[in-house]
Amino acid sequence: MRTAVEPVEVRRPSAVRALTTLLAVTAAATVAVELLNYWYAPEQEFGLAVRTGWAMLRSLGFVLLIGQVNKGRVGARPFGLILAVTTIFAVGRLVVPREGVPALPGLVGFAALSALCVAVVVLLYRSDAVRAHLVRHRKGLVVEGGTISWREVVPKRPQANGWLLTARVAAFTYSPLMLVPALVATGSVLDGRIAAVPALFLWFGAGIAVSYAVLFCTAFLLRGRGWARRALVVVTLGVLALDLPLCWWLLGVDGLIRDGAPLLTAAALTLYSLHRTTP
Repeated sequence: MRTAVEPVEVRRPSAVRALTTLLAVTAAATVAVELLNYWYAPEQEFGLAVRTGWAMLRSLGFVLLIGQVNKGRVGARPFGLILAVTTIFAVGRLVVPREGVPALPGLVGFAALSALCVAVVVLLYRSDAVRAHLVRHRKGLVVEGGTISWREVVPKRPQANGWLLTARVAAFTYSPLMLVPALVATGSVLDGRIAAVPALFLWFGAGIAVSYAVLFCTAFLLRGRGWARRALVVVTLGVLALDLPLCWWLLGVDGLIRDGAPLLTAAALTLYSLHRTTP
């Protein structure tokens, strides 16, 4: 059997190169701003350390997004939108202390990081060159006409529009947005709230189960199944009904704002995206 030769890559447009540079700067800024916030925090407690570590992990998300953009993947736009929005929330919730006013360096860093995230979204959704570049699917081995080639594999399912992909990516954030506050709540259990142990196990179990439920629903959602759309709505409402009361009970009003608001935003974006794709 013959092996096809991979075609020569065409030079990327200047807007795409600018986007990858901007993503690299945003990844570095995420780490720098989080370390700055932690340094100026009045109380460097366990919960703050967990939330700071989670926010810093988003820098890896920007690195992955750079790879998606370089490969021209169609899913880079919704991934970038969710990453930018949740990064602003993840960093913003740590800038404001429980008491007093935020430190000036933290506010300046948050403003700079927010500007970078907004610029990323603008380039992803307003640049014609970037939109024309992000049209490819994943590559794989294809056997056709006696020839083995490593090239783009076009999905057999109907092509999903951008709103469906946005709903899928937003829903995939439910699990980590539940597990992070659950991990923070372990500190209150260690402080003597033994009665909260069953609720904490429920929280962790639900956070893991939600990831599989979202995977199941979105797999059929992209295939145009109407019941999958309704199932994802039910999962979204169930996540809010479980997570928000647990945040309030185990973490207080401060935890409800810091950990509930990002989840509420992701849920709202998921529901809005589903609404935009309703036949």
